[in-house]
Amino acid sequence: MLSRKLSIIVIPAIALVLFTFNLARANLVTNGGFEIYTGTTPKDFLINVQPTDWSGGGFDFIDAPGTADDFSDALPVYPGFPATSPQGGNFVQADSTPTFAQPITQTISGLTAGQSYTVSFYQAAGQGAGDSGATTDQWEVTLGSSTQYSSLMSIPQSGMFPWTSQTLTLSADNTSDLLSFIAIGSGGVPPQIFLDGVDMEPSVPEPSALMLLAGVGTVLAVGRIGRRACAKRAGVAA
Repeated sequence: MLSRKLSIIVIPAIALVLFTFNLARANLVTNGGFEIYTGTTPKDFLINVQPTDWSGGGFDFIDAPGTADDFSDALPVYPGFPATSPQGGNFVQADSTPTFAQPITQTISGLTAGQSYTVSFYQAAGQGAGDSGATTDQWEVTLGSSTQYSSLMSIPQSGMFPWTSQTLTLSADNTSDLLSFIAIGSGGVPPQIFLDGVDMEPSVPEPSALMLLAGVGTVLAVGRIGRRACAKRAGVAA
């Protein structure tokens, strides 16, 4: 009987806390798919397309689906690059050449200093048409002073690396920090790197934290049941 009463009280309490936590995990990045913009129509330099809430420079582009390997546009990659990303719609293309690589940034508000955040996104890469030699590419991702790197993509000569999902964990310094992506290329002529579907949420609690939550709920439930039992023995309505 006691275990049944505990489950009736504890399980809904834990579910409510987890539901509340999931509500708080809404994406903190706005326009993570680069669909909202002013200025010219993609494909064009990011400073001309001007995606809402994002900033960039150098050879950072916003591409429309099917334009990454379109030879009528600037900096095409070799044919075979997917027309669309897993996110769909527009995506970022950036030149990894150190001379031209510039960060793509957004200021993120509503943070908690010291809190860990999960940053997820899609990445891909392709060798620039006309360039040769195998090379590698990845994103350097920074939140405030916290930096992580996406998985390294190896691009064969005249080839590409398909879209893959990435998940990194970074920590906030302040209630508002700059989220930054910058292309890091290597090899003879660095390739073009792509970005889409940027999402940032508070990291999921560790299992130990959930166990602690369950323990607190159990203690509270036992206390409540005990008070009711004492009240009944004393002839007082629970």
